[in-house]
Amino acid sequence: MYRKISWRIMPLLLTAYVVAFLDRINVGYAQLQMKETLAFSDAVYALGAGIFFIGYLLFEVPSNLMLEKIGVRNTLLRIMVCWGIVAMSMMFVQTPTQFYVLRFLLGVFEAGFTPGALLYLTYWYPPARRARMIAIFMLGAIVGSLIAGPLSGAIMKYFDGLNSWHGWQWLFLVQGLPAPLLGLLAWFCLVDHPAQAGWLTAEEKNRLQQQFEAEGQTLATASHASMRDLLGDARVWALALVYVLMVAGTYTIAFWTPTLIKSWGVSDMLEIGLYATLPQLFAAAGVIVLSRSSDRRRERRWHFASGALMAISGLATIALAQGQLGLSLAGLCLAVLGIAAVTPVFFALTSEYLPRASVAVGIALVSSIGNLGGAISPSVTSALNTASGGTTYSLYFVMSLYLLAAFIVLTAARPKEPILQAA
Repeated sequence: MYRKISWRIMPLLLTAYVVAFLDRINVGYAQLQMKETLAFSDAVYALGAGIFFIGYLLFEVPSNLMLEKIGVRNTLLRIMVCWGIVAMSMMFVQTPTQFYVLRFLLGVFEAGFTPGALLYLTYWYPPARRARMIAIFMLGAIVGSLIAGPLSGAIMKYFDGLNSWHGWQWLFLVQGLPAPLLGLLAWFCLVDHPAQAGWLTAEEKNRLQQQFEAEGQTLATASHASMRDLLGDARVWALALVYVLMVAGTYTIAFWTPTLIKSWGVSDMLEIGLYATLPQLFAAAGVIVLSRSSDRRRERRWHFASGALMAISGLATIALAQGQLGLSLAGLCLAVLGIAAVTPVFFALTSEYLPRASVAVGIALVSSIGNLGGAISPSVTSALNTASGGTTYSLYFVMSLYLLAAFIVLTAARPKEPILQAA
């Protein structure tokens, strides 16, 4: 039954997330040329990279509320068509203001995709299977990062000058086009709830419902009778803070990986892209192994902490390598493995804590607040890099983020006996 469900919904969701992640981070590669042809400074680029998350923050909760009313098919169609148009429009940017506006709109229109997809998975998979399925969905970010390097590098290198357009312009056009097409495909291929799935038998639908009812929770479940109760739950805010720290660390590494690799003595665009794919291979393995282990043991906190420790160890290796290519790449592989592996475990923990009545708003709230990390971190790391003349302080900054995130999860998410009380 679960194999049937997975083959029906997961390939499309995974592919959509690949495209979403590409459209979100391809500015990290485009800026290598944009700063030359448009004379954008690092500060302009950092603000534009971060402002995406402001739009995301403002519209994520409303999007998930709308999803529950109009269904996942209509929501994905709306989100993906709009974000695809904006992503392609990035090719026409000429001024910093245009750059800021389009990055903001990209966040506005993409808001709700990830929390909406995570909410959708809670309709189909009980807690004992949830971390591994969230991990498969989150592989979209890894696959996106895996292909972003060589694809972006090749587009900017070989398309540069075609039709009198720069390589970065072709980059936004080519990588933005699939989103509207996938939105249409989702509308035709998905159903909003298991009860509407004509490809499940009545017996399978009953069995699925029974498994949801029989599953216990690994974390003491909240009782939210209203939005006020949700907003007054200190543990929800603790989880949101953890996600702020995670997103800040994730996108610091995602946005600055091309620059890091360039600082290690690699100058060719395509070579930078190819080197950037190597850590994603390790990340893919780490995500699957850690999430399966977490599901099998029904344990989230220490699995999260172990992934955070891997990230910290990898970043420390990069800092100590002092630009040695081989050792720095090894550290980057370990860091990206840890960073990627903690995300599905975190969202499994969050979805198990939130009751069914508030899971849509709760996931969107945690996710939207968490995206403040992505809005802040590019500017912070840009300032650190400018002040220090290198990237070492930025690496220490990200290490501190994951150390604090692990501490909060270990202390605030104890199973069955909550330490943080509702406000």
